[in-house]
Order: sequence, then C-alpha cells, then structure tokens
Amino acid sequence: MGLAGVPLLLTVCWLGTAGAAAAGGKVLSPPSNLSYSFVQICTLNWTWNPPENVGSSCDLEYSSEVVIGEVPQDTRAWSKSRSRVTETCLSEELRFRVRSECKHDNTTQPSSWLETSLLPKGVPGTAAANLSCVWHNLESMVCTWCAGENASRDTNYTLSYWFDGLNGSKECRNYFMHQGLYGCTFNLSFPNITRSYPVVRILIRDHSEEIRPVCASKNPTTIVKPATPGQLTLSNVKDEIHVEWSESETFPENCLVYEVQYHTGDLTTAQIIQVESSYMSVPSVDPKSKYTFKVRASPKPECYSSHLYSDWSEEKSIGEKQHSCNLLHLVYFCEKMDSTFPLALLITLPLTVAVSTIILLVYLKRLQILILPPIPDPREILKRMFGEQNEDPQSCAKDDSLNTCDRFIKEEEIHSLIVTETPVCANADKET
Repeated sequence: MGLAGVPLLLTVCWLGTAGAAAAGGKVLSPPSNLSYSFVQICTLNWTWNPPENVGSSCDLEYSSEVVIGEVPQDTRAWSKSRSRVTETCLSEELRFRVRSECKHDNTTQPSSWLETSLLPKGVPGTAAANLSCVWHNLESMVCTWCAGENASRDTNYTLSYWFDGLNGSKECRNYFMHQGLYGCTFNLSFPNITRSYPVVRILIRDHSEEIRPVCASKNPTTIVKPATPGQLTLSNVKDEIHVEWSESETFPENCLVYEVQYHTGDLTTAQIIQVESSYMSVPSVDPKSKYTFKVRASPKPECYSSHLYSDWSEEKSIGEKQHSCNLLHLVYFCEKMDSTFPLALLITLPLTVAVSTIILLVYLKRLQILILPPIPDPREILKRMFGEQNEDPQSCAKDDSLNTCDRFIKEEEIHSLIVTETPVCANADKET
C-alpha cells in the first residue's frame, strides 16, 4: 500500500545473468532486498543491500535507472550509495532497477539488473488528464485538468502538493470548474532573494479505488506568469509622449522585461517596443493624432525559464481624435467623442421639433376655416324657409302691445344670406 492509500503492486526479478556469464569472467551477484517507501507524495525512496558473498577487496558501486514504457527515464551513474529518491507517476507502470559492480577489478563482470515493477490500481482511463499549472506572479499556483475519459460524472478529484522545505503535503482548498475543466488554486511564494526554487510535486486522485491517481512534477521557474502591469499613465511633453506603469512588488529587482504596444488608430501599423524599466518615451509624435498604448510583462531569461507573458494592461489613449457620426446612431450622437455634449439637447431637440409641427398644423387648420368658411347646405335652408311660410300668422300672441311674433322672427333668422322680414300682425280688436 502506497502513501495515503495509493495501492501499488510490487514484483521483483533478476535480468541479464545469462548474458553476463556468456561474456566471460566472474559475474558479480546482484544487490538484494530491493524495497521502496514513500518519502512524500509522488516521491519514492529506494533502498537495497549489497550482493551476497562479496569479498572485502571488492570496491562496490551501484547503478540504477527508472524505466517507464520500456524507455529509461532517469539513469544514475555508478555510485557507492545504496539508496535513491525518485519520482513516480502512479498512472502507469514504473520499473526501477539496480545493479552492482566491483570497481578496479578486471576479474569480475557487473551483476545483472535487480528490477522492481510498480503496477497502479484503478480503472484505466479514469486518471486526471492534461494537467497544466501556472505560477501567477510568484504568489499562487493555478492547476487545471480534465476528467479521465472513463471517469464517472460524480468523480471528486482532489489535489495535494508538496515541495522540499514544506513540513508535509497539503491539500488544495480552492477548487473551481471552468468550461469543463477542473481546477484548484493554492498559495505558493518564496522570499524575494530566492533565485532557485524547489520542484513542486502534485498528486491528483479520488478517494475511490476505481479512480487511478496521477502524479506530476512542476518546475515553478518554467511556468511563471507575471501580473498585469497596472496604473498605466500617459503624458504629453512637447513633441513626446511619456508612458509609465507600476512594477510588480513580488519579483526580484531587474527580473522583468516589458513590451509596450502603441498605434494611431490602425492596428495593422501597431509598433512594439521592449524595455527593461517601467517607463518609456515616444519621440516626434503627431499632435493631430491619437495614440493608444498597452503594456505586458514577461520574466527575464536570466531569472526564470518561463516564456509566459502577462495579460495586456488596459488601453490608454492620448491626443486628438477624428470623429465620424453615423445617421443610424443619431440617438447616441457620437457618444464616444472626447468633447462633452449636453445630453439634454439630444432629448429636447426631437421633442421640440415634434411639438412645433403639431402647433403649426393646428394653426393652419384654423386659418383655413377663417379664409374659406364652410358652405351651408341649400336643402336645409329651403326646407326651413318653405316650411315656416305655411304657418298661420294669426297664431301670434294677441296680447302683445307691439303685436310682434317673437318666435316667428327668431325662426326666420336662419342665415345671414337669407333676407327676412318681420311680419306685423294686425290688431285683433278694431274699433267698431
């Protein structure tokens, strides 16, 4: 049983005895009692004993190597040490082998290999795949991976890490998922004066024995990504533009190089300038043009082996800008123009035009009525005129001292175009 419950199968065998004997000379016996133990996650300590029946005159030395997929991965030259620390991947078969030799003795041949195989448990295809890690600004490491093709949906991957100088392995706590990728972030920082960094060993597994674990070793100096430069400021001095930005406080001094990109509106003509300080100047600028700048950082090769760039900073612009407005965007009225324009005018202008148009139409309607009054219907006039002539004039009130028929007179005043006469009724009482 491996570290933290990671199961491994171990088999021991001897290789190459017959070949060594055929070569002639006395063949030395191989080492004995080859075994291993986990020092930390993904780290094995191999130990063995000297071969049996070796005389005191034999100056024993040992050679060892790790074999993965029939290809030797890590071979150690002859050494007197009877132990060795190696890494392990856990997701595939790992073979470790060692042999012995009597140095300065021409009468013996090197021994055959003593080999041990470690076979991981778990269903093939369930181990985390495509592990990738980035050391952000020398402060935190972010690792992402994909689920194994044969892993179930409820697989709960966990990440543990360890490096030389850490008392014990630690489990990552800040897990996340993004676009189908699993990920976790953990703090990783060292003193600024440090220029050499230990290898970080990472173990990803699930507590279920059906999920195959996987180990990986990351050299942090090869995966450094600086923070995005901040506080980008531009200033125009005479015919020059001065550009400044803030430096990262986590990097050692003189360990970053910067790329400054600027253009005057056409991205195809953008220029990139590399500088080692946090400021620069662009001479002989056109005062009638607008200049746009952005900055990014990368580690210096003298300090780190990483080829990762930071993200680009926010773009900043300086200088005049030529504006062009589209009629379809009248509502916005070139809202991106540098000069300020009253927003109230954009709202009141169309409203004022609409109200003025309505008032003008109402005024023209009233003017039309005054100039061209409506013509009355002749049928209504004739009907009322002939219908009133048939009425009896004697129906007027006889008690009126003026003998006028007020009602009859009012009905006769139909329109100014008809001439009416006021009928006068004879006195009803004549002197006899």
